Amino acid sequence: MRPTQIMMGGGGDVPLGKFNKYLGGWGALGGMKQKRIVTYGISPNRQNPFAGAAHDAVFNTARRVGSQILYIAPPFIGAYLLMDWATHRNEYLNSKAGRAEFGDSEE
Repeated sequence: MRPTQIMMGGGGDVPLGKFNKYLGGWGALGGMKQKRIVTYGISPNRQNPFAGAAHDAVFNTARRVGSQILYIAPPFIGAYLLMDWATHRNEYLNSKAGRAEFGDSEE
């Protein structure tokens, strides 16, 4: 006696697979259609894709900057202090007092 289509896994007048089993519809190959799964959706024109984007951008940026500030600030502060010292030193060496003090030596 041959089993019915329901006992083999479902399907009506659909082709059976290699082992006489129902393969399912397109996209669900290998099993029966799933039941009792509820999906909900909302129309694209009812969505607000930028809801809270400005708020999130401000606080996300503050969080990310706060986590990286100790890696970025010390080199910038050191570079600023070095350039400030070099500028003042250059201005002094090219001034009247600097030329009088270091005029005979080459630095």
